[in-house]
Amino acid sequence: MTGNILIVDDDRDMCELAEAFLRPRGFQVAWRTSAEEAIRLFETQEFDAVVTDLNMPRINGIELCRRMLGIRPDVPVIVMTGFGSMEAAIDAIRAGAHDFVTKPVEMERLALTLSNAVRQRRLLEQIHVLDSRLAESQPIEGFVGQSEAMMKLLREVHQVADTESAVLVTGESGTGKELVARALHQKSRRCTGPFVAVNCAALPESLLESALFGHRRGAFTDARTDQKGLFAQASGGTLLLDEIGEMPLVLQPKLLRALEDGAVRPVGADREVPADVRFIAATNRDLEADVQAGRFRDDLYFRINVIQIEVPPLRSRGTDILLLAEHFLELFCKRLGKQVLGFAENAAQKMLEYSWPGNVRELRNAIEHAVALTGYDRISLADLPEKIREYRERTLVVGGENPAELLPMHELEKRYIRHVLDAVAGNKAAAARILGFDRKTLYRKLGENDESGDAR
Repeated sequence: MTGNILIVDDDRDMCELAEAFLRPRGFQVAWRTSAEEAIRLFETQEFDAVVTDLNMPRINGIELCRRMLGIRPDVPVIVMTGFGSMEAAIDAIRAGAHDFVTKPVEMERLALTLSNAVRQRRLLEQIHVLDSRLAESQPIEGFVGQSEAMMKLLREVHQVADTESAVLVTGESGTGKELVARALHQKSRRCTGPFVAVNCAALPESLLESALFGHRRGAFTDARTDQKGLFAQASGGTLLLDEIGEMPLVLQPKLLRALEDGAVRPVGADREVPADVRFIAATNRDLEADVQAGRFRDDLYFRINVIQIEVPPLRSRGTDILLLAEHFLELFCKRLGKQVLGFAENAAQKMLEYSWPGNVRELRNAIEHAVALTGYDRISLADLPEKIREYRERTLVVGGENPAELLPMHELEKRYIRHVLDAVAGNKAAAARILGFDRKTLYRKLGENDESGDAR
């Protein structure tokens, strides 16, 4: 089993000897006589194994082993120790080394050790790939759907879940952003820790700081006892700040400091306390527009937007609408003690036509409404809420052959912009993306000079 090998030894002759022996046996060999240079090379190129001398100036083999495993824990490191230096060999293994060889090095033994190390790494890679495929094939609790948009979302959740990076979950209201955040927690290494969620729009500024960071007794009039904040409650787990775009500007620097330092200062305290959390934020706003308008700090935006996951609107998920409807039908039949077998054809067709501006939340409410009202074994069109029953899919007509019916270009553009805005429930950021405009162009074409309005 051959592979790409990095050799690190301050003895140039040793490096050249090893290269001359290993290359004819199929190994690709790079070598460096400086640990610092080896680390820089290791950060930019792929290697299957590393061989390092133990005694080198500035950074010895034990420390180099630790650093390289910190960069790529999957790459085996083999340490060359002095003959009979068992204590050094034990130290190398404790530092994470895959194996050790003694100097003077027997090249056949080194080649065999490298082959075994590369073989083990390849097997672990295959196991990791199989585990990843198995995990991606497993459903996530609460996720219903088979559309391409939903499959893409599931793949992103699986890819991101086991990182420690901050995640910004975006999407329209009612799409299930908190469900995504919970899935990220459940699939992470922090899954046994707490999941704590707070809606920033639900608390006034005077209470939000205390809720997030906690307070000490006597910090304000009603502070009769010490109180742990949500950061402290979520320590060891995941903290979700929903509707983060609604966070008051005055609190944003304090949140940034907490995320940067991994610690919070309770209101009225004179010292910080550690807070080990995986941070997830969610919003239905266009935070980039809020940054430009001065409503949201740019440094905080960049800190929370390390990885962004966009939750698709229900109208883009095709027949997932009917799968979700069946899911909610079963749920509410159990809850309300009814036996409803499914949906009449006209009801199913109307649900597929409807634009669902309230997304999954609106669909859930519609099915609960229908189950509560129906007196039959199938949901009919008459059982659906009036807004859905009376919905007429609007088609934008360019015009007929009669010149009198044809529209001027500016009027056609105006109507199409309004059509797109209706389709995205007034979300100007989403409309601008669909239309291919920047935000300022959209406002100008709408005849709105004030950009401080709704920028969801």
